[in-house]
Order: sequence, then structure tokens, then C-alpha cells
Amino acid sequence: MSKKFSLIFTLFFFWTFNLGVKNVSAIDLDEATRTVTADGEGRTVILTPEQVKRGKRLFNATCGACHVGGVTKTNPNIGLDPEALSLATPRRDNIAALVDYLKNPTTYDGLDSIAEVHPSIKSADIYPRMRSLTDEDLYSIAGHVMLQPKIVTEKWGGGKIYY
Repeated sequence: MSKKFSLIFTLFFFWTFNLGVKNVSAIDLDEATRTVTADGEGRTVILTPEQVKRGKRLFNATCGACHVGGVTKTNPNIGLDPEALSLATPRRDNIAALVDYLKNPTTYDGLDSIAEVHPSIKSADIYPRMRSLTDEDLYSIAGHVMLQPKIVTEKWGGGKIYY
């Protein structure tokens, strides 16, 4: 009888506790936060909560092994922070430029293709995780990269002091 009573009491306790707790999602970002630069002309776009969620998942699955926290493990001097992206040639500090990079990556100075050593759509035969990515997926990944500095601030691309 006491086991039955304790089970009922426990279920009742958790049920009443859940009534008082507000359900909060990590995707509860306001439109101002979800507004990122869309192209080199300075146009902006508001990412949908679905794009934010999808971008995070895809980034972690395809890019996260080498770019934890926006840092580039193979070259820590070049990160995914806004300053580093803006200093690349061509500038990579907008969604359209990042999608272009994911399709055909080039060196930081923009002179040579690095598709053989950096995962991309162009080298999907070498990097199987890139094979099934659509343009919408690439857009979501680029949106994630552009959104992170607004969420984690200086930690994104901040280097060894944070990660």
C-alpha cells in the first residue's frame, strides 16, 4: 500500500510542478537577434526559428568537428568570427558569401581553391557528409555562423581562451 501511495504522490508532485514551470526553448530568439546580413550589399534577412534550429544541427554534424565554437582547429588564426570573415577576400561576412564558400572554398586571400582539403559541395566525393546538403541546408548553416556572434558574443571565434 505504501509503494502505491508513494508512486501516486510522486506522479502528483511532478504533475503539479510541471504546471508551474514555463516551457522555454533555446530557439526563443527575438526577430532582432535573428536578423543577419544576407548579402554583400548589406541587405538583411530574418532567420526563422526552424532555420536556426536546422542550422545549428547541420553545423554541428558537418562543421563542428573542426570549428568548435567558431574556431578553426587547423588554423586558429582564422576563425568564424565577424572580423575574420570580413577580412577574407572576398568578404565572407554574409550568408550568400558563406554559401558560396561552402560550395567552392578558397584560401583566405581568395586566390586558390582548397576544395581538396576543406569539406565542400565541390568535393562531396571526398567528404560524404556534404553529399546530401541542399542549398537550403547551406543557407541554414551560413545563418548559424552569422547568428552565433549575437548569441555567444566574443566567445564565438574567440580561440583557446574560451574553448
